[in-house]
Amino acid sequence: MAAHKGQETMVRNVRWPDWALCALLALVLGACARTPPEQALRQRMDALQQAIEARDAAAIDELLADDFIGNDGMDKRQARRMASALSIRYRNVGVNIGPLQVRLHGESQATVEFTAAATGGDGALPDNGQIWNVTTGWRLAGGDWMLLSAEWKPKL
Repeated sequence: MAAHKGQETMVRNVRWPDWALCALLALVLGACARTPPEQALRQRMDALQQAIEARDAAAIDELLADDFIGNDGMDKRQARRMASALSIRYRNVGVNIGPLQVRLHGESQATVEFTAAATGGDGALPDNGQIWNVTTGWRLAGGDWMLLSAEWKPKL
């Protein structure tokens, strides 16, 4: 900067303390690193679909909250047993999930509604199939969305 007649130009060199720069950097990076809730729920639904199709009861179990509740009072242990039984019954399991309707309830709860077409069989073509209307409840716990509840009803 240039000085004008008789005026001195003062240039200040402002130095932020190192801790302030670190805090600012952490805030910026933290904001970038968080997956938006709707996207995170869609990813969890993808993981659930993949686990069902892979007949992976342990992977399904990891997505369920400890206090999970399903149709007819099914708890987490019973859900895992059902997943194991279906994987024994059917060599091939397919799930096609229709459009997801995600609704957030505050910062740590959500519902996801969708239609699911489930098939199972032992050969190239499914032996059984059913279309379901499904409503799931989710809770954010420890940074992960956990499946808290599921209700399914036959669509047809």
